[in-house]
Amino acid sequence: MARSTVAALQIGSLPGGKAQTLALILSYEEAILASGATLVVLPEAILGGYPKGEDFGTRLGYRLPEGREAYARYFDNAIDLDGDEVHALAGLAQRTGAHLVVGVIERAGSSLFCTALFFDPAQGLVGKHRKLMPTGTERLIWGQGDGSTLPVFDVPAGRIGAAICWENHMPLLRTAMYAKGVEIWCAPTVDERDVWHSSMRHIAHEGRCFVISACQVQPSPADLGTQVPGWDNDRPLINGGSLIVGPLGDVLAGPLKGAAGLLTAEIDTGELVRARYDFDVVGHYSRPDVFELTVDERARSGVVFINR
Repeated sequence: MARSTVAALQIGSLPGGKAQTLALILSYEEAILASGATLVVLPEAILGGYPKGEDFGTRLGYRLPEGREAYARYFDNAIDLDGDEVHALAGLAQRTGAHLVVGVIERAGSSLFCTALFFDPAQGLVGKHRKLMPTGTERLIWGQGDGSTLPVFDVPAGRIGAAICWENHMPLLRTAMYAKGVEIWCAPTVDERDVWHSSMRHIAHEGRCFVISACQVQPSPADLGTQVPGWDNDRPLINGGSLIVGPLGDVLAGPLKGAAGLLTAEIDTGELVRARYDFDVVGHYSRPDVFELTVDERARSGVVFINR
């Protein structure tokens, strides 16, 4: 049996930007050490920020100059994979002995991606997953990932993979990750709704895996001295709701609402075989004679140079 402690770190991006937010993440080093967690999942876009309520000056058919300025500021707050923030997170993993899954806004050329980074205590940054399908107006500011960033990693807690926010609702993505043997499903998000908790329980039950969902928590716009059009500005912008779920859909910890904190649970991947006795979604409960999924894992750069 493989027993271990896993955690979701529920915090929010700070108004001062990525340097201030990074300092907040690093301030949890002692808490991670004290918890004994060997795997810690952080929310979607925690470094780089989730600009909830921002329209980036876009109207159908045209863009306003102030929107371009807003995008430039957002771009400046994103991170590079060889930047100081990544080196600092690698150091945190090394000092705590915990594997980290961290939601960031990644710069690549002049484009941005909503990305989950994987950190190993000994090796530092070992991989990334780019969100395949930005939702709604997220498509204004984030590019689409491709099949080349669907990694899984064997870590002491179990075999991990990640899906970010609403791509958790994509049945074919879930099937692909189940087929990769995910035992601990990591779900960075900013979705605070009760129905999100239902989705996390469903994925755990469907995939017969553990699920760690880490959500941002953000104060109300009124508390920040701002206004978000169409929002109750006295209500928290993001109210958290991180939770950890077992392979039969049972909630092991959380949901943690309205406050920052390190949410932990002890898990045992030895439970997975027993859980899959009557339902192994890509094993004995599949019908490959009827259904088949093909996953293209090639990188799609858009420009290929061929030298003869």
